[in-house]
Amino acid sequence: MERERLYLFDTTLRDGAQTQGVDFSVEDKTNIAMALDGLGIDYVEGGWPGANPGDTAFFANPPKLERATFTAFGMTRRPGRSVSNDPGLSAILDAKTPAVCIVGKAWDFHVDVALGISLEENLELIADSIAEIVRQGREAMYDAEHFFDGYKANPDFALSCLKAAYGAGARWMVLCDTNGGTLPDEVERIVTEVTEHIPGSHLGIHTHNDTENAVANTLMAVKAGVRQVQGTLNGLGERCGNANIISLIPSLVLKEPFKSMVDTGITEKGLKNITTVSRLLDDILNRSPNRHQAYVGSSAFAHKGGLHVSAVEKDPKTYEHVEPSLVGNKRHLLVSDQAGRSNILAQLRDFGLNIDPKDPKVDRLLEEVKQREFDGFSYDGALASFELMARRRLGQVPKYFDVESFRVQVERRHNAKGELLSVSDAVVKLMIDGERYMSVGEGNGPVNALDSALRKDLGKYSDYIDDLRLVDFKVRILTSGTEAVTRVLIESTDKSNKRWFTVGVSPNIVDASFAALIDSITYKLYRSGAPAAGKQAANV
Repeated sequence: MERERLYLFDTTLRDGAQTQGVDFSVEDKTNIAMALDGLGIDYVEGGWPGANPGDTAFFANPPKLERATFTAFGMTRRPGRSVSNDPGLSAILDAKTPAVCIVGKAWDFHVDVALGISLEENLELIADSIAEIVRQGREAMYDAEHFFDGYKANPDFALSCLKAAYGAGARWMVLCDTNGGTLPDEVERIVTEVTEHIPGSHLGIHTHNDTENAVANTLMAVKAGVRQVQGTLNGLGERCGNANIISLIPSLVLKEPFKSMVDTGITEKGLKNITTVSRLLDDILNRSPNRHQAYVGSSAFAHKGGLHVSAVEKDPKTYEHVEPSLVGNKRHLLVSDQAGRSNILAQLRDFGLNIDPKDPKVDRLLEEVKQREFDGFSYDGALASFELMARRRLGQVPKYFDVESFRVQVERRHNAKGELLSVSDAVVKLMIDGERYMSVGEGNGPVNALDSALRKDLGKYSDYIDDLRLVDFKVRILTSGTEAVTRVLIESTDKSNKRWFTVGVSPNIVDASFAALIDSITYKLYRSGAPAAGKQAANV
């Protein structure tokens, strides 16, 4: 069976920008658009020209896309205005993009309540706006807002909106589940019925995730006949987000019946780049990637239970639905109190340590992991700390410095304006090559102050950690009461964008934080090939 072409439409820069806490700069938009183009997306929706200064500036100097069609978004002409006398529509048309997507009502309830016009006039707004886009020789799309709710309430009117756009020359009629409340079986049924009136080759799907079904709804729409799918990177979007195009693409490319049914245009190379594109967005938003995200999360192919790891070692298909490398991801065999010898050996191999399975060190390391996890440590989320522990037992971690002592104090006071402040300062004393270093750091909290003091002067090691920065800090109380044992997990990164996690445990939160900080710096030094202090390498 010959596969039909399925077109991918990304709306991260428009619908995704409506996410709470997300505010793309023009440079951000350009970087994301170029990444989407490189991935193999067919349409990149840049935003709404004239809606805000950022979007207007972006469309004034659009990115130079090699493959994707750059698309502007806007709304139909307003009631009482002609297409030539509507400033909002003019701003969209003036952007001169090859394609324009126009949103218009498809639910009679909205036409009555939101617009306050007749159903017939709403059809005129749609047809006139689409006709003008087509007259200018541009690709026209009709975004049928609230289509599924509208269809369930008044199917004849909802269909008449699609027919008005189709009759005016629209290339795509996009069925929108704007409120995100439609379920997969409803989507499949309704789309199947719509294809009896509008060819599936001219239908698109745009779903929201308010019932956690946006991806499933999109897949059901494709199965029912639509040939354009819309989504956003990592599922960005208002409220609960949009269909996650990062999850959709691998499912459409790798899973049946879609693999045999449609051709997305995504190459093998593009699919391998999907994890990188997903994490690029997180870097731009300055947030940690969702480790549990399908296909691309760091836990998507992570195995913790000893029985699972043993089976995966024999054949990954026992617990993996696709090969991680197909989507640019990696397999992780975790170490924890649930681990067996297979976990330890697999993780050591991942570190580049090929140790004899019968070596007594393996059993001793496994027992130490289980004991330390009983004490509150967690190594499945802090592999850098585990690697250091394993290498220390094998005598492979050089001695860089000794910490003689540290002290932290917190001052809470009013400033000259009478505002209440909390300021922390820390003093750290280190020995490096027999020489004492004392550094003082200040921060907005004790951990920030300790980090500042530690890195202020590490002697000959200072250059190795210049690009080190902490990107996340998590605290968990393991036992109740003010004397509780505390676990601190720190996420670090450097200019290579490599991320690593370290852990510290103590009844004292500052002491636990300091231990995690020391592991983070030591790991950075080890991975950077820093020389040992003095002439001999020894355990830290």
